[in-house]
Amino acid sequence: MVTWQLTATTIYCEVVADEVTFLVYKDGSVKCTGEGKHGPAKGRVKGRPVRTGQAGSCTGRDCARPGEYRDRLLAEEAAKSGKKAAGGGAA
Repeated sequence: MVTWQLTATTIYCEVVADEVTFLVYKDGSVKCTGEGKHGPAKGRVKGRPVRTGQAGSCTGRDCARPGEYRDRLLAEEAAKSGKKAAGGGAA
């Protein structure tokens, strides 16, 4: 079980050529700010058109990166709690 409510990291996304933030919530849900900022519904981002349907537009929920980040975080948390349980001698 995670001990935090929310965690986030900002990365440079080559797909949209901008920084995006992955938000991972305690319940395991994940959100990428790139979807709202660079998705097809926005029309324009920073004065340039969003290239809907072309390479370079945000893939939204089809993007694997936010899920990979969440999975890595949850694996780290599981490893931490596994070490604590093993060290405590609880069965």
